[in-house]
Amino acid sequence: MIWIVLSICSSILIFVVFTYLKKFSIDNLQAILVNYLVAFSIGQAQMGFSKPLAAVIEQEWINSVLILGILFITLFNLMAWVSQNFGLTTVSIAVKMSVMVPISFGIFYYHESASALKISAIILALLAVWMSTYKPARIKSNPLSIILPILLFLGSGFLDSFLKYNQQELVPAEDQAWFASSIFGFAAIFGFFAMIYRYFKMHVPLQFKAIIGGIALGIPNYGSIYFLLRALDSPGLESSSLFAINNVGIVALSSLLGYFAFKEKLSPLNIAGIIVAIISILLITVVL
Repeated sequence: MIWIVLSICSSILIFVVFTYLKKFSIDNLQAILVNYLVAFSIGQAQMGFSKPLAAVIEQEWINSVLILGILFITLFNLMAWVSQNFGLTTVSIAVKMSVMVPISFGIFYYHESASALKISAIILALLAVWMSTYKPARIKSNPLSIILPILLFLGSGFLDSFLKYNQQELVPAEDQAWFASSIFGFAAIFGFFAMIYRYFKMHVPLQFKAIIGGIALGIPNYGSIYFLLRALDSPGLESSSLFAINNVGIVALSSLLGYFAFKEKLSPLNIAGIIVAIISILLITVVL
């Protein structure tokens, strides 16, 4: 149980660090670039630096790594924006409810079962994302802002679906760790080019404090994945139950933290959205 607790805490800590990046005026992109360098370095260290990033070019899954690298850097920036502008509750629900997208992908692509409970859980997940992100004052000032949490939900779901496809169709089991580490590495490369472009074309200054923010972000980012994998290896819990505990824990605790620690304002509709999100996760656990 300690591994799942550490995974939940690590995931919530990512959202908290995003909030403090804004508070200390740290550039998101620069911190996220450092974050991926940290995650890549930790992954390489765990493999004993036996698989260099350059060797990925020779693998048949190189195109997938490039696509996922772009998705990682893009979605992490979007996650930062949603966290900083909508709060911990919204970002946690948008990211964690996205599990319904790969479930839908499994139904249509792999012809997995589509029971009434599973369909209901997917519909409730979509409803929960809308209910938890609906903030009239923010939408009034910027009507397009509501689209970004929904894009984060869909983008995170597509990323998980694409990862599932690669895991089952392209990447051998012995290369899984190398595959994951390579995604972090290429995400950092794409982030570096984006940072250089902004520096010369948009005159965005480089920040030393972004290194500190990136390290603070990279450690829990890697930890959230590593601890979840360790939890999956632990006897006594089925994977479906474990994912439910993980997702419910992140949604519930991040909502409480956002409300009490960061004074986020939640309308009755937002609170109902949190409850619907938890119900949706529990429903999908029953059918899986």
